[in-house]
Amino acid sequence: MRTPVTPVTPVTPVTIIGAGLGGLTLARVLHVHGIPATVYEAEASATARPQGGMLDIHEHNGQPALREAGLYEEFRALVLEGREATRALAADGTVLFEEADDGTGSRPEVLRGELRRILLESLPPGTVRWGHKADGVRALGEGRHEVTFADGTVVTTGLLVGADGAWSRVRSLLSAAVPEYTGTSFVETYLFDADLRHPAAAKAVGGGAMFALAPGKGIQAHRETGGTLHTYVALRRPQEWFTAAGFTDPAPAAPAPATEATPATAVATRIAAEFDGWAPELTALITDADTAPVLRPLHTLPAGHRWDRVPGVTLLGDAAHLMIPNGEGANLAMYDGAELGKALAAHPDDTEAALTAYERAMFPRSAAEAADAAELHEHMFGDDSPHGLIAMFTGAGAGAGAGAGAGVQPTA
Repeated sequence: MRTPVTPVTPVTPVTIIGAGLGGLTLARVLHVHGIPATVYEAEASATARPQGGMLDIHEHNGQPALREAGLYEEFRALVLEGREATRALAADGTVLFEEADDGTGSRPEVLRGELRRILLESLPPGTVRWGHKADGVRALGEGRHEVTFADGTVVTTGLLVGADGAWSRVRSLLSAAVPEYTGTSFVETYLFDADLRHPAAAKAVGGGAMFALAPGKGIQAHRETGGTLHTYVALRRPQEWFTAAGFTDPAPAAPAPATEATPATAVATRIAAEFDGWAPELTALITDADTAPVLRPLHTLPAGHRWDRVPGVTLLGDAAHLMIPNGEGANLAMYDGAELGKALAAHPDDTEAALTAYERAMFPRSAAEAADAAELHEHMFGDDSPHGLIAMFTGAGAGAGAGAGAGVQPTA
């Protein structure tokens, strides 16, 4: 059952920019505590675009956030059984490591879009204002800020939260930092009804997550609902290389740096050529894809990104601490949202005390996760790949245990 709303003394109504998982978790936790909030989202509707693939929701951050939101039981109903299974394959298809999902794992898998749906459904009608793309922000003094949207709408608020992702507009009020390219990009593809139409690839992926890695590159896939296989091909290459391969060059500061390839077959063939000699059931995840390849360059904010306290504004999720994908991004965003909501409820008469407490805990938490993410990617794509990752899985190396990389995918 959902946690009942328990009103507290109202604070300044909260303006949240971005209806991703972090912003929606914040809005929901505020609602549970009787604190009004409005979420402004650039997308035209909840179904305007696909919401990405699988997320593994962790016991130490994502799951507590959903408990604070009163949505834990709804979340459990979304879990896809068996998807915590993990296997690592050699380039020739040989199984190097395998762990089944026996139902006792701490990282249950759900579809991002379904998780977003239950958050949206838990909010009062009208909480999310769709079709509002933030175009500019400015400080008005005394903790008040103005947000201008692309349609000309202007909103003034006493408490502004940037939950607007990697290319956050709100971040400029707090920090001059901008995301930088990591040197690695993912190329995203899908195979549908794979058990019937692509049985060899389906068998290679198995029931959960599959990794086939080598220094500087890899093929990662996850089974979603039914026979859907969602693949991220990793390549350490300059962005210009992907442009030459046939992708339209995404603008460095584009709000959504994902680019479809044209023509799809030629680009898929070019990407697959980087895996010449690999098992055909692995390269089929690229060449037989049922969707055009989508380029997702990986960007990060500086390690340990933080800012001095500015009255009336803060950030959460990727807007605050964009890092290399390691399965923690969505979990951290939800945890940020829940912790910020709790802090505001605990300090109903002192917003600045709430923001200070939230940021004081968030900065070291996100810095530690960013360091772990960098270590994980070095194990996955560094000189000792894939052996470094397998050592992590088996407990022979530093870092997390088995399944540590199961949620590795770029934030969409």
